[in-house]
Order: sequence, then C-alpha cells, then structure tokens
Amino acid sequence: MNGRAVRGLLALPLLGALLTGCGIRPTEVPTDFGGAPSRVPCSPTGSGQATASPEGVPVQVFLLCGASLVTVDRSVRVPEGTPDARRRVMVAQGLLDQLASAPSAGERAAGYQTRVPGGITVTGPGREEPEEALRLSTAPDKLGSPALAQVVCTFSDSAAAEGDGSVILAGPAPAAPRRYECTEDVRDHPGRVQPPSSAVRLS
Repeated sequence: MNGRAVRGLLALPLLGALLTGCGIRPTEVPTDFGGAPSRVPCSPTGSGQATASPEGVPVQVFLLCGASLVTVDRSVRVPEGTPDARRRVMVAQGLLDQLASAPSAGERAAGYQTRVPGGITVTGPGREEPEEALRLSTAPDKLGSPALAQVVCTFSDSAAAEGDGSVILAGPAPAAPRRYECTEDVRDHPGRVQPPSSAVRLS
C-alpha cells in the first residue's frame, strides 16, 4: 500500500469527527428504511394531568392521541337516588361534556386532543324506541369520523349503554336510531374507520 492510500485511510476517522462536530445528527424524519420512532408518548405527566374528581362518578373517555383512541380518567356528577333511565341520560351528557372539554396542559403536551364539539345535548329514547337509546342534538353522521368514534367508544364503555361494546344513537327526531359499534379497527384508526352501524328494531 503506497503512502497516499495510507494517508487517505487515516483521514477517515478525522472526517467523521468533523461531521459530528458540525452538528450533523441521525435523521428524525421518515426515510426509505422506515419511520422514526414517535415522539408522542400518549402518557400525560405533571401537574397539568387531569384527575377524576372524588365528588363525581369515575368514568373514562376516549381521546385522540397520534392515530388512535386512548382512554383518560374523568368523572361525572349524578345525584344519588337518580332513577336508572334518568341516570343513563345524565351520564351520557356528562361524558359528552368531558369529551368536548379541552385536554389539560399535561395531556396536550403528551399529544392528546379531541374532535367532539361543545354544545351537544342528549335526551332519552322516543316512543317505541329501545330504553337504552340516546338522542343527540346533532346527528351522529354530522360529527365526522374521529368525533363519532370518540362518542361511540366512550358511550359503549360506560353506564350510558349496555356494556356490550355498542350504543344506540339517533339525531333529532324523526331520525331513526341506529346501533353503533366500537370495534378494534375504530379504536386503532378513528380518522378513517367509521363506527359500523345497523338498524334498530322498534317496539
């Protein structure tokens, strides 16, 4: 090996050190060899994290984080002794209000967000409708896929529904109620997977 080749080999470590010193770092954007690890932890920490109030009924609501739905702890107020039919509606309204509320500072820093608009109200079933039906002041199909997924998954996992992974919803009368399901695909891809629904048999 001649002297010029030896000097070239010796220069390689020096070149690497110079590049490092100039601030060149590994890429943090997707490349042809795969995407970079997500920097969104989906695990809120610190004083900004919302906690369930001891004065309310502990519940969980589904928020968006990254491309998925994740649960966070909340609470809703329901007076003791409330009849079951009224209790169901009060829980549903409390859940809607929680979904429409802005995430805490800690949750926002962790990447949490919500697409459910404020001002939606809920009432119980109309005549000849199943007793677990819930009517929203905004038609479910007007909410958009992410917001509807949040509502359906939150309701179906709560005392507002029957606990079978589905919930019966309708918009303002005379819209017919439909049964909406919170599936694994909906939880994993709420932005592009619409909660499946089916017609409900009336009494």
